[in-house]
Amino acid sequence: MLENLKKLREEAGISQKQLAEFIGVSQQSINKYENHNIEPDIDTMIRIADFFNTSVDYLIGHTDLRRKIELTHAYELNTDECGVIERYRKLSRKQKDCICTVIDSYQK
Repeated sequence: MLENLKKLREEAGISQKQLAEFIGVSQQSINKYENHNIEPDIDTMIRIADFFNTSVDYLIGHTDLRRKIELTHAYELNTDECGVIERYRKLSRKQKDCICTVIDSYQK
């Protein structure tokens, strides 16, 4: 079941019809997904998660982490570094790009 679909759609301020057009299904399908009448196939779930820049796990209610799950590397981080990463993850894509630009300017 897509526990968080309606919440994500409403927060984005888009209609069922608009979401349906973006991901290539009918408006009726979106309605049925939101009302738990049917479940989409995995490809459709991935398109929905990609559209909202989240994970399928969040979409189905398996996790409360809204961010997209990304490849990570093992590092030993101190408290300050962990805090920076936690705050960075809450930024929008545009804000993250700005932070990267600032970091790049210091590394030149």
